[in-house]
Amino acid sequence: MQSFDEKRKHLETSLDDFNFKIRTDSLTALCELAESGALPVEPEKEIANLHCHSFFSYNGYGYSPTHLAWLAKKNGVKFMGVVDFDNLDGVDKFLDACQCVGVRGTAGIETRTFLSEFEQIEINSPGDPGILYHMGTGFTGSTAPDTAQTVLTDIRDRASNRNRDMQKKINKFLSPLHIDYEKDVLPLTPAGNATERHMVRVIDEKAAESIEDPVAFWSQKLGISKDAVKQEMKDPNKFRNTLRSKLMKRGSVGYVQPTVDSFPTVDDLHSITLACGALPCSAWLDGTSAGEQREEDLLSILIAKGAAAINIIPDRNWNITDTKEKSVKLEHLYRIIELANQLDLPILVGTEMNKFGQKLVDDFDAPELEPVREFFLSGAYFLYGHTRMQRLWHMGYQSQWAQGHFRERKTKNNFYESAGQLIQPKWKKGEERVILNPTLSPKEVLQELSNYKEQA
Repeated sequence: MQSFDEKRKHLETSLDDFNFKIRTDSLTALCELAESGALPVEPEKEIANLHCHSFFSYNGYGYSPTHLAWLAKKNGVKFMGVVDFDNLDGVDKFLDACQCVGVRGTAGIETRTFLSEFEQIEINSPGDPGILYHMGTGFTGSTAPDTAQTVLTDIRDRASNRNRDMQKKINKFLSPLHIDYEKDVLPLTPAGNATERHMVRVIDEKAAESIEDPVAFWSQKLGISKDAVKQEMKDPNKFRNTLRSKLMKRGSVGYVQPTVDSFPTVDDLHSITLACGALPCSAWLDGTSAGEQREEDLLSILIAKGAAAINIIPDRNWNITDTKEKSVKLEHLYRIIELANQLDLPILVGTEMNKFGQKLVDDFDAPELEPVREFFLSGAYFLYGHTRMQRLWHMGYQSQWAQGHFRERKTKNNFYESAGQLIQPKWKKGEERVILNPTLSPKEVLQELSNYKEQA
């Protein structure tokens, strides 16, 4: 007979099944166990991860959007946001799961874009001048309007074509090892959106299975000693990072220098985001590149194009062993937060989780983050407030209602932050139709939300 712990582990493992019904049924069962008290969950805490990749792009642990919602509930994470590369496939599934478990959920998309104004300058894609990792956030559904869907399909197709071309080059270099992109790589994804990390995983696993002496093979192919290969193989995650660097990144056999036509433009991504009622969002790396040394100029350009928030991954900017590097990057972190506040850009933080070893949530209690913690939470309430206002009543940040009531970005930001503080993560079916309507003023909206919260 299956023990309770075995049942729990089976249900949690099933949250990552590619079959959506299996995921949903497993989440329902886990919620029932939690509500009955049979399965303890952590008390809700004022912490947030608003940038977490799921298996619809690449998650280092294989987590689905459903699993991420459950992990937030189980660990008391108040805000959780899914962000996937080149697609919106997980948006509906994630937000529905968050509604089920009572977690404040948000959703976005990330892709590499071309910024003509910085064409000759490296920004946040190391070694790639003019290329900008960029985001849209605050999406409320997986379906885009037809015009936006055309651009979204183009983004996915470009990414897929880049991967296939890269795999051909790598196959030639790694012969006799051969990877079939269709048969070996795509089955690792639930919706055909493979990434470089999927490709690296297959290369590593297939070499281990089919090459008689993998150590000698990799020593010869990568140009490093057998002892170095053996040492790195002790940490599979580290070894796969080395493979990705040696096979796919700048200067490697699979690398192709991006051109103007390699990626969509920033304006293309903004067009998708705005058409969906979501928020264009800058993505900041660590402040060390030539482009990010000109962050005020960069943000001014992006704001003029519609950027309404900024995303930061704090852990890689303070949780650093080398004291000199830590001092430099922590200073950059504080500086970008100060600049974002001056520009009235809400700050959205997360851990990505697209690499094994990355945290479920940032260490909000770390002394290094104590001076800026309040800004992270303000950003979380803001984004959640927009998401729920848009999803429940079509009164989000980009809505006609918002355009009619707000002139200043700061006032608008403050409203959605206040709304996020009042809107509960669970609503009874049908209540969204009677609580708010677009004839109300912002002050009246907040009063109605406050009244509802008190009655709930």
